[in-house]
Amino acid sequence: QVQLVESGGGLVQPGGSLRLSCTASGNIFDIGAMGWYRQAPGKQHELVAIINIGRSINYADSVKGRFTISRDNAKSTVYLQMNSLKPEDTAVYYCWSRRLRLEYWGQGTQVTVSS
Repeated sequence: QVQLVESGGGLVQPGGSLRLSCTASGNIFDIGAMGWYRQAPGKQHELVAIINIGRSINYADSVKGRFTISRDNAKSTVYLQMNSLKPEDTAVYYCWSRRLRLEYWGQGTQVTVSS
């Protein structure tokens, strides 16, 4: 089993920044891709960004140029730096990882972008 714990969500004004962190624990040997998904009220779960073990990265078109994903393998931690936040970025953000064909999810952290 892999446990994922997120931190860093909160309330921010439009144009502001937040940094999310997610640390994996448990059976993390051979952990592979890590990333972030989000779900806004009344909308479907959507991919935000994924970073693979070889550090190749995929971003949703809606966040390209504003969000940056990175990982520290020594700390089993993935980060999401979110800049130029917009009200439409408001959602619960979930950390995600894959290990040996199994997927794991964090409990979610709320990000609210509002003036």
